[in-house]
Amino acid sequence: MEIAKENTSFDLVVVGGGAAGFFGAIVVAEMNSGLSILILEKTTKLLSKVKISGGGRCNVTHHSFEPARLSKHYPRGAKELKALFPEFQAKDIVAWFESKRVKLKTEEDGRIFPVSNNSQTIIDCFLQEAAQHQIEIRLQAEVRKITQTDKGFSLELDDKRISAQKILIATGGYPSVESYQWLKPLQPIINPIPSLFTFNDANLKFKDLMGVAVAHAEIKIAGSKFSEIGPVLLTHWGLSGPAVIKLSAWAAEYLHDKKYEFTALVNWTGSVSEEEIRKNLQELNIHHGKQKVISNPRYKIPSRLWTRLCELAEIEETRTWAELPRKNMNRLIEFLVRCPFEIKGKTTFKEEFVTCGGVDLKSIDPETMESKATKGIYFAGEVLNIDGETGGFNFQAAWTTAYVAASAISKCF
Repeated sequence: MEIAKENTSFDLVVVGGGAAGFFGAIVVAEMNSGLSILILEKTTKLLSKVKISGGGRCNVTHHSFEPARLSKHYPRGAKELKALFPEFQAKDIVAWFESKRVKLKTEEDGRIFPVSNNSQTIIDCFLQEAAQHQIEIRLQAEVRKITQTDKGFSLELDDKRISAQKILIATGGYPSVESYQWLKPLQPIINPIPSLFTFNDANLKFKDLMGVAVAHAEIKIAGSKFSEIGPVLLTHWGLSGPAVIKLSAWAAEYLHDKKYEFTALVNWTGSVSEEEIRKNLQELNIHHGKQKVISNPRYKIPSRLWTRLCELAEIEETRTWAELPRKNMNRLIEFLVRCPFEIKGKTTFKEEFVTCGGVDLKSIDPETMESKATKGIYFAGEVLNIDGETGGFNFQAAWTTAYVAASAISKCF
């Protein structure tokens, strides 16, 4: 009996078994059936980020179906994505999944999830589609080197070589520039740095209030232009919540330069001005003078946090609004609108490690995602210097860039 030899020559090799890699491979197969396609994944797990996204529910995309508005959620890559979204955007990935009988739902904050609330639904969809299109998948297959040949490319793995006419690189983001060494001979790389993280409070003066959240607060980075408004959560290590995570994305490069040592200022009232707060508190002095300050929280601030702010303002438990000295009122106002946190260090947001940096967008054809430096190699997903806010935006960038690359690759055959 003759043993079939393992195929070592493919029309398309996709490097990376994540969201962008799988979607790109499947779209190429849909557009151009009969091609030999191989997905290489260097680890033992496929679609690992899909698995953990959204707390295990997979935040597929965001309900923002207008390209210009959608592009505003990307600190890096906004210009490029604004041009690409008309070709494939959020409503298109929703339609694609629903064509595969994967029903999705939109939550109040705009995030879109599978109705099953289980990321395995998305993983199963990709695996089934890959099997249906006879896309080959190999695990523990790390690419060490790519060399251009007369007929395309040679990919050097640990123990073998594979040839490909075209290559789609969708490896995701790497935490260190050393991980990009195999790509550097082919493509300019911008050193990667973290995006989407929480802030570590050096003094931990609010540690015992972990779990307390303010739904509408403003957080600023002192001495900079960076600020965000939204939910802020006190944790046992510092500050988290959507406003903090969003701020970390937009200020990623600035905070990296600061070595993650800076002062964060929180306005617990959100967008209420200092002048308006002063006026409101003075009216309390007149109209509710007998009320105790410490036991009557204002501006929807949780009672435990209000108590702590009063303590920081040195307001005694028995002090009423009528008896409140100007000095203490000024201190309270200061802690309400500019509550300082001395930040030293960061913590990765859940397990959803995201980087800014990677393949320089200037070296990519923005209409095809093909390398300008090495024709025949295409890029998609977080390996590019594209990153978005939390809420499904990073996956949408992966779907869009993979679709555009797949469309261009399909036209080559």
